[in-house]
Amino acid sequence: MTTTCTQYGGRGDRDTPRRLLERADAVLLDFDGPVCDLFGGACTAYIADEVKERARHEWGRLDPRVEACADSHGVLRHLADMAVRRPGGRRGTRLDWADRIVTRHEYAAVLEAAPTPGASELVGELAQLGKTLLIVTNNAEGPVREYLERRNLLGHFTAVLGRDPHDPRLMKPHPDVVDRALAELGGPHPSRTLLIGDQLTDLAAAESAKVPFLGLTRHEGTAARMRHRGARSVVSSFEPLMRALSPPLTH
Repeated sequence: MTTTCTQYGGRGDRDTPRRLLERADAVLLDFDGPVCDLFGGACTAYIADEVKERARHEWGRLDPRVEACADSHGVLRHLADMAVRRPGGRRGTRLDWADRIVTRHEYAAVLEAAPTPGASELVGELAQLGKTLLIVTNNAEGPVREYLERRNLLGHFTAVLGRDPHDPRLMKPHPDVVDRALAELGGPHPSRTLLIGDQLTDLAAAESAKVPFLGLTRHEGTAARMRHRGARSVVSSFEPLMRALSPPLTH
């Protein structure tokens, strides 16, 4: 992720990072992107291929959307959809075996994952200000915890909430993980919480849960789509947020 500090959107943005941070008692961070670059920008098609190979062994012929998928999380979603459509299939068909394959690769990836510039500093500053911090991610909880522990960051987080290993359909853009975060916090008003994410799926989950959103992306196309869909602010690095914390936010 770049270290430039462009704030996209100008007058089109609905809010500033400082105002969003001031109003937030709790900050929810997506993991892959805002905290680290989990796979170094590499395609995860090789993970999807391993899942598909096992799926063929389990089910035989796969749906075209499953076969065409070249993304480790996308293939979980498509398999869950296929499970519902199969003869005798039903919503909630367990796909733990597929989740375990993806999780194994995520454990391997955290050993080489590159920290997002400024992420550790931001986490430390927010924790010092008394903000409650939680991870809300489509990655598995275990690898995320391992990464945070290796970076001496785990103690700053109240909870690490990952994808449901039994139902991939609950991954973002579904609000499940954000709703679980709000429940973990004891049910504060969603407006007092802020979600920082780098994907449109993060924005969609935040919107569904009525949680304010701050976009973090160096891709101008993604930033434009976030603004178009109502993101209150979009930045390309954590520098504007660090500047917003100095002088200290009001309590």
